[in-house]
Amino acid sequence: MEKITYDPSKKYAWTPEDTFTLNGSDFGLLLNALRAVLNTREAATILLANQANTTIEGILASAVEAGVVKEAPEEPQQ
Repeated sequence: MEKITYDPSKKYAWTPEDTFTLNGSDFGLLLNALRAVLNTREAATILLANQANTTIEGILASAVEAGVVKEAPEEPQQ
């Protein structure tokens, strides 16, 4: 029987019920890496842009539901 080995060039799948176990060192590494990225000026800008996008999408959805904004017809492909 051939041993299964991980190949980073392949795609893998798992289910929402699958469990991955992290030791304290791995958890700390991931936590500190995420904190370092999220504490940058660029991350703050992206997070603010995401909040603005969520707000404008909500306003647009309300306008569609109120009949103010109508669906645009598809333009013919050339």
